Amino acid sequence: MAVVAPRPVAGIMLLIFVSAAWGSAFPLMKDLIVRVPVADLLAERYGIAALALAALRPGHLRGLPEGTWPTGILLGLLFGLGQTVQAVALHDLPSSVSGFTVGSYVVITPVLGLVLLGARTSARVWAAAALAMAAMAVFTVLRGTEGGHVSPPALFVTLLSAVLYAGHTLALGNSPAARQNAYAVTVIQLGTIAVMTGLLAAPDGLTLPAAPGDWAALGHLSIVACALGFLARSWGQVHVPPVSAAVILSSQPLWVTALAVALYGEPLTVGVFLGGGLIALAMLLIVLPGGPLSPARRVTDPAPPPRPSG
Repeated sequence: MAVVAPRPVAGIMLLIFVSAAWGSAFPLMKDLIVRVPVADLLAERYGIAALALAALRPGHLRGLPEGTWPTGILLGLLFGLGQTVQAVALHDLPSSVSGFTVGSYVVITPVLGLVLLGARTSARVWAAAALAMAAMAVFTVLRGTEGGHVSPPALFVTLLSAVLYAGHTLALGNSPAARQNAYAVTVIQLGTIAVMTGLLAAPDGLTLPAAPGDWAALGHLSIVACALGFLARSWGQVHVPPVSAAVILSSQPLWVTALAVALYGEPLTVGVFLGGGLIALAMLLIVLPGGPLSPARRVTDPAPPPRPSG
């Protein structure tokens, strides 16, 4: 059984940053893909992120313990495949339905953990996951679905991406290599995703941003959302169990909505307040005393929990 590290507050703050950083990426991606193909944009942002972290600490990839490289590659494959199949299926699905289906990983994570790892989840965490799913419904499907056709194959493929994201969350939270060498595993993971998406972009050549504003947006996507976001997630999941981490990360639609209101003048509707309230309640169930992060509920181990290097 995985050991919960003794700094849950730090883990919560890191994961909230991840959720906000990834939420900030959505409107920028939505704007940039009009001018830069999706595969090209993904290859560029993940490639720049990997190179930036590798350049910052070039010696961090040398002399790594056995298992570090396979762990990073596995995590990169899980997340990269999830992003790829989600993007492919989006052509035949309304984005709201896609967002809700992908968000179901918050419930798939504890189910997959029980099936694959025998990890039990408390009723309180299940309730938090259910509230997070309800918030996803409010922020996506209940706010309106563009178009009327939902392709069953595309829906199935998108559900597969949710399973891959759940597997990624579990693997990151239960891997000793990821806990002990968070920085190196993050770099390897980002590099793996860059290679995967680069292979998809290669046949038609790589299209780069043309305008200074697009380069600035790519810089934010690469450094803040990818490099810092993935690094913060790796460190955050050292301190927060996988299912609880999935619930905290499910607040991403709240940040997307907040940015849409602040930057694009979208109205504050009842749905916004309802979805935000559900997300807040789900997170309170996780972080308040007596929850899964409470010291009294932590699983102890004869050896002290490892801390991430760097």
